[in-house]
Amino acid sequence: MKQSFYVYNNGDLKRKDNTLQFTSYEGEKRDIPIERISDIYVMSEMSFNTAFLSYISQYGIPIHFFNYYNFYTGSFYPKESLLAGQLLVKQVAYYTDYEKRMVIARKFIEAAADSIYRNLRYYNGRGKDVSKFMRDIDSLRNDISKAESIDELMGVEGNIRKNYYAAWNIIIEQEIQFEKRVMHPPDNMINSLISFVNSLIYAKALSEIYHTQLNPTISYLHEPGARRYSLSLDISEIFKPLIGDRLIFSLLNRKQITEDSFTKELNFLHLKKEASKLIAAEFEKRLKTTIMHKELGKQVSYQYLIRLEAYKLIKHLIGEKEYEGFRIWW
Repeated sequence: MKQSFYVYNNGDLKRKDNTLQFTSYEGEKRDIPIERISDIYVMSEMSFNTAFLSYISQYGIPIHFFNYYNFYTGSFYPKESLLAGQLLVKQVAYYTDYEKRMVIARKFIEAAADSIYRNLRYYNGRGKDVSKFMRDIDSLRNDISKAESIDELMGVEGNIRKNYYAAWNIIIEQEIQFEKRVMHPPDNMINSLISFVNSLIYAKALSEIYHTQLNPTISYLHEPGARRYSLSLDISEIFKPLIGDRLIFSLLNRKQITEDSFTKELNFLHLKKEASKLIAAEFEKRLKTTIMHKELGKQVSYQYLIRLEAYKLIKHLIGEKEYEGFRIWW
């Protein structure tokens, strides 16, 4: 089974015969069979050449880059091997037809809101009284179908998340005040943690989209723009509550991540190396979690659920089956 390869030490990546070789700046070498790699996450200073990029492109391996603060900075996206001109035309047509675009965008928000509500219901059933926030979010979910524009839809989503995040102080057992979501830059350890985990989900969604015929730059909820793969943002909305938020709750409530996991002098913007490695390892472990898929009738991993979401979108675009966003059924 292929695995993600995370690089935390500074060094060089290059092709060595039919493998990849990582050499740290201290001279330590490690060979990695390329057949075992699904994607690469660079969390350090890294040098490589065009021969290396050409080699991993042959195997369809994306590389995702993060800076010193664990902020996602970009991806190397190999040349697409699953080209489908007819699907690309359909994908663009559904974006340019505002009514059709709204249908898809609304499905993304409905699915995300459902996962958010189920997260709260889960913790409410385990002694965390978040019933008030559940009622408020349940009421706000009725506004999703009433939204007549993308901006209105994003406004409803923003209000749902505002109530959701307000419940985090009850769910999280550490004494950490979390008042609101702040991104540019994060202003406390919770916001820094959310930003890092969400960017891992965004990168993973991009890797999964690569293995389909979808173009990652054409999206429906988030506005397509220069230098970003906005379809990954769309699909990530659905899986942030299920994969990302539940991971954060677990890390904090088990005290695997605490204030000591951050550089306090940098206002908790910087995750220490060992903490970042721990989060990435737990993230990958969660992605490998399997559930019995009620329609496919077999065990599938959380990671494969992301790819299935892309396949469902393709079926919608080609008129085979109407798209419904992923909903937790267990």
